[in-house]
Amino acid sequence: MNIQVIPSAPTIVAAGIGKRFGSNGSEVVALHGLDVTVQPGEFLSIIGGSGCGKSTFLRIIAGLETNDAGSVTIDGAPVRRPGLDRGIMFQDCRLLPWFTVERNLAFALSHVPKDEARARIADAIRLVGLVGFEKAYPHQLSGGMAQRVAIARVLVNRPRVLLLDEPFGALDALTKIQMQEELLRIWESERSTVILVTHDIDEAVYLGDRVAIMSNRPGRIKRFVEVDLPRPRDRTSPPFVSVRKQIFGEFFTVAEARVEYQI
Repeated sequence: MNIQVIPSAPTIVAAGIGKRFGSNGSEVVALHGLDVTVQPGEFLSIIGGSGCGKSTFLRIIAGLETNDAGSVTIDGAPVRRPGLDRGIMFQDCRLLPWFTVERNLAFALSHVPKDEARARIADAIRLVGLVGFEKAYPHQLSGGMAQRVAIARVLVNRPRVLLLDEPFGALDALTKIQMQEELLRIWESERSTVILVTHDIDEAVYLGDRVAIMSNRPGRIKRFVEVDLPRPRDRTSPPFVSVRKQIFGEFFTVAEARVEYQI
C-alpha cells in the first residue's frame, strides 16, 4: 500500500539577506540585500557565476548557515536551524559506502517507527525508479543511479522544500538530461517548492518556472526571467532558445561588470 503523503508546498520569503565571511584577517561580503519570494509549488532556478553566493544562500534557507542581515521565512516562520521540512541535495551524492541503498535511506529515518520507515523507503525507491536495487551498495551503482538514491534519501523525510545545489554537475551530458527528466517527474508528483542552484543556463530554463540571475559578489538577485513554456519543453524550439539567449545576455553583462570592477 502506498502511504505517500504529499506535503502542502510552502511560500519562502528572503528579505534583505546579507552574509559576511572572515578570511585571513579580512572580510568577504558574500551576500548583500538579496530579496526573493518563492511561491508554493514553484520551481525556481538560480544561476550565477562561481563565488556569487548561490550555495551560501541555499545553505541559509536550509538552516546550515546563519545570515548576518535580513530574514528567511517559510510560511511566515523564521528559519533558524535545519529542519525536516527542508531537504538539501549536493553535487556529491554523499552516500555511506558501507550501507546498501535501503540502509542509506533508513539512516535518514532513525526518528521514524520501523514500520513507517519501511513503507517510506519502499515508496521513495519506487518513486526514483530503483526497485530491484534495494540491496545494492553504492560502488555497484552508476553515477546516475547514485544520484537517484541521493534524491530518494531527501524524499523519505517528505520535505515541503527541496534545495538542490548543482545536483547533476558531476554527471555526463546524457545522464544529466535523464536525471533532469527524473527530477521533473518527481516534482510533478510531489509538488514541493523547489530551489535549484546551477551554472547551466540550459538546465535552469528546462527545469525552472522562473530563473533568478544573481550578480557577482556581493550576491543579490539582479533579475528574474519568467519561463512561460509548456512542459515537456523542447530544448531546440525557438521559444526555448529565445529564453536561453535572454538569460545568456544578462549573465554575460554580469561577467563584464565583474571584469570592469577588477580593472
